[in-house]
Amino acid sequence: MPYDPSPPSVKPYIPASAHLPELTWRALIMGTVLGMVFGASSLYLVLKVGLTVSASIPVAVIAITLFGLAKKVGGRESTILENSITQTAGSAGESIAFGLGVTMPAIMILGFDLEISRVMLVGVLGGLLGILMMIPMRRTMIVDQHRELKYPEGTACAEVLKAAATETSREAAGEVRDADSDEAKEARMRAFIIFGGFGLGLLYKVLNISLKLWKDTVNFVFDAPLKAGSAGAEISPELLGVGYIIGPRIAMIMAGGGVLSYLLLIPMIKFFGDALTVPVAPGTMLIRDMSPDDVRSAYVLYIGAGAVAAGGLISLVRSLPTIWNGLKGGLAGIGKNAGKASAVDSSLRTEQDIPLKWVVIGCLGIIAVITFSTPLHMNVLGALLILVFGFLFSTVSSRLTGEVGSSSNPISGMAVATLLFTCLIFLVMGWTGGRYYVTALSVGAIVCIAASNAGTTSQDLKTGFLVGSTPRLQQYAILVGALASALILGPILLKLNEAGTVYVPAAQVAPRVTTDATKLTDTMQLQGPQAASDHATYKVWQKTDTVGGPAGKYLVRPDGTLAYLVDPGINGQFHTRPDGSEVKKYDAPKAVLMSYIIKGILDHQLPWTLVLFGVMVAVVLEMSGVASLAFTVGVYLPLVSTLPIAIGGIIRWLVDRRNNTLPQYNGLSADELQAAGDRSSGTLLASGYIAGGALAGIIIAITAGVMTDFDNAMNKWAEAMNPFFAGASADLLSILPYAAICVLLYVVGREKPAK
Repeated sequence: MPYDPSPPSVKPYIPASAHLPELTWRALIMGTVLGMVFGASSLYLVLKVGLTVSASIPVAVIAITLFGLAKKVGGRESTILENSITQTAGSAGESIAFGLGVTMPAIMILGFDLEISRVMLVGVLGGLLGILMMIPMRRTMIVDQHRELKYPEGTACAEVLKAAATETSREAAGEVRDADSDEAKEARMRAFIIFGGFGLGLLYKVLNISLKLWKDTVNFVFDAPLKAGSAGAEISPELLGVGYIIGPRIAMIMAGGGVLSYLLLIPMIKFFGDALTVPVAPGTMLIRDMSPDDVRSAYVLYIGAGAVAAGGLISLVRSLPTIWNGLKGGLAGIGKNAGKASAVDSSLRTEQDIPLKWVVIGCLGIIAVITFSTPLHMNVLGALLILVFGFLFSTVSSRLTGEVGSSSNPISGMAVATLLFTCLIFLVMGWTGGRYYVTALSVGAIVCIAASNAGTTSQDLKTGFLVGSTPRLQQYAILVGALASALILGPILLKLNEAGTVYVPAAQVAPRVTTDATKLTDTMQLQGPQAASDHATYKVWQKTDTVGGPAGKYLVRPDGTLAYLVDPGINGQFHTRPDGSEVKKYDAPKAVLMSYIIKGILDHQLPWTLVLFGVMVAVVLEMSGVASLAFTVGVYLPLVSTLPIAIGGIIRWLVDRRNNTLPQYNGLSADELQAAGDRSSGTLLASGYIAGGALAGIIIAITAGVMTDFDNAMNKWAEAMNPFFAGASADLLSILPYAAICVLLYVVGREKPAK
C-alpha cells in the first residue's frame, strides 16, 4: 500500500499519495446536471410543504450507476474520487432551492413581481458566498474536529461511495474485493432501488396528472356534528417519500397541525359564524356562505402564519446557546490554523484548498455586485448586513450541520433572525413602507442561501475527507454546481408560478373599482393557458388597499376599468379558472412567514388578532414540552399536503419497528438504529419517489400552457368515462394505486435477517 501521511485515526480511503482521475469533465457535467434535477425537485417540495430532503446520497448512487453503465458500453471505469466530485457538484442545487423557495415568493406576496433577474441574482450571489465563506473553516471543522463534528449525511454518503468503489479505487486503497462479493451486489441493488423508485414516481405522476387515470387528491367533507370539517390527502409519491425520510415523529406532528386547522378551527368558525348576518373582517362574505377553503383563506391562514412565525422565533431563541457555541467553535481555530497550515505539507493532495486570497477577492467581489445590483434595491447598509450576517450564519450553519445534520439545521430560523434585525434597523433609520420591502428581503434571502450552502459544502468536504478527495477540486466543483443550479432554478420558480396563475375576472372580485390608466406605465399580456382566449395588452396596477376588492396585481383596460385580478400560482387564493379547470397552487409556508415579518415591522399591515391567536398556539405547545415549529407549519399548510407525509412516516415506523428486531441490530444505540434506517433500502426508494414524482410535477406544470388542448380533452374523457376520476366512488377507488406504492415502500424497506 502507498505511504499515507495522515494520522491512523482519520485515515482516508484513498491515501494522499495516490493520484486517481478526479475533477474530470464527465464527473463535473454529470454532477451539475443531477444538481439541477434535484434542485428542481427540492424547489417543488419547498413551495408545497416548506421542506427539502438531502440530495447527496441519491446523487452519489445515480452517479455510480451511470458510470457503471458507461463502462459496460466501452467507457472508462470511474474512480471513487470522480464519484465524489459528481456528488459534490450535485448537492448544491438542493440547498439553493431551499433558500430560494423560503424567501423569493415573499416578494410576490408583498405585492412585487418575481423578476427573473432578481431571483437569479439572489440564487447565484447567495450560493457562491456561502461556499467561499466556508472554505477558510475547512481545516478547523472537518479535520481538527473530526471526532467532534460527525456530519451524519456526509459520513453516510462516504460509506455509500466506499461500498461501491470500483476495482481501480480499491487497488489504490489497498483493498481487495471480488466483483461478485456481497458488497458489490449490495451496491448494484441500491442503485436498482433508487432508479426503480425514480421511474415509478415519474410514471405514477404522468398517469395520474397527465392521463387522468385517477384523482390526485382525495377529500372527504363532513356534515353535522363536525360541519365543514374535512380530511383529505394528495396521493402523490413525492410527499409519501418525504414522510418516510423525515420519519414518524416530525411527520405526525405536522399532520397534527393540519388536524387542528381542518377538524377544529374551521368547524368552530363555521359553528359560531353561521348565524351572523354581517361579514367578519378580514373576510368579505358571510361565514354561512363560505366553503371550508373560504374559511381557511379568510381566517385560518392568518392564524397559521402567526403560529409559524412564533414557532420559528421560539425555535431560534432555543437554538441561541447552540448557535453561540457553534460560532465560538467555528471561529476559534481559524486564526491559529493560519499558522498551523504552514506546518502542514501543502503539497499533499488532501491538504489543498482554494488559496485564501482568491476567497477574499471573491467575497468582496460578490458584496460589490450586491451593492450595485439594481434589481435587489440594495444600499450600502444592506450589503454590510449581508457581509456580517452571511459570515455569522455560514459559520454557525457549518458547525450545526456537523452536530445535527442538514435536516435539523435551523436555516429558516437564521433567515428569520436576519430579517428581524434588518427590519428593526430599517425602522430605526426611518426606512419604512413598500420601497424597503425588497431590500430587506434581499438581505434575508442571500443570507439564507449562503448559510444553507455553507452547511451543504461542509457535508461534501466531510465526505471528501473520508474518501480522500482533493478539497480544492471539490470546492471548484461545488462552485460550478451552485452557479448552474442557481441559473436554472430562477426560471423554474417563475414557470411554476406562471403555470398556477389564475386571471380572475375583475367583475367577480372588484366590480366597481376603477383607476387612472394614464398614470400606469407597465403593461403585460395574459400568460399560460388563459392567454389562448385573450391576446389583449393591459396596463398593470398594484392595488395596495382592500377598498372595493382585494389588494393585489390587476390588469387595467385603457379606460381605467379593471379586467383581471392576477392571482399567482404561489400563495394564490383562486383554484379554478373561468373555464372551470382546476389549478394547483403552492402554499410556500416559509415565504409567507418572511412576508409577514417584513410587513408587520415596516408597514404594520396585519390582522393582528388572528395572528396572535396563532402565536398562542405555538406558546401552548412549547409550554407543554412540544417543539412547535413542525406543528405550526402543519397548521398553515393544507391537510391534504401533510396527511400523505404522515402516511410516509407511519410506513417508516412500521419498517423500523420490524427491522430493529433483526439480529444484526442487536445492541445498537438509538442513534445507530436511526442511522441504519437512514441508509436503508426504504430510504433509497423514498428518495426515488421524491425525485421522480417532483420532477414529473415540474415538467407537467411548466408544459401546462403548451398542452392545454390535450389536458382539456383528457379531463372531458375522465369526467365522462373514468370512475376512478369522477363519480361517487372516485375518492375511494383512487386510493388503490396509491396503496400499491405504499405497500411497495414497506416491502422494500424490510430487511432480511443477517446470515
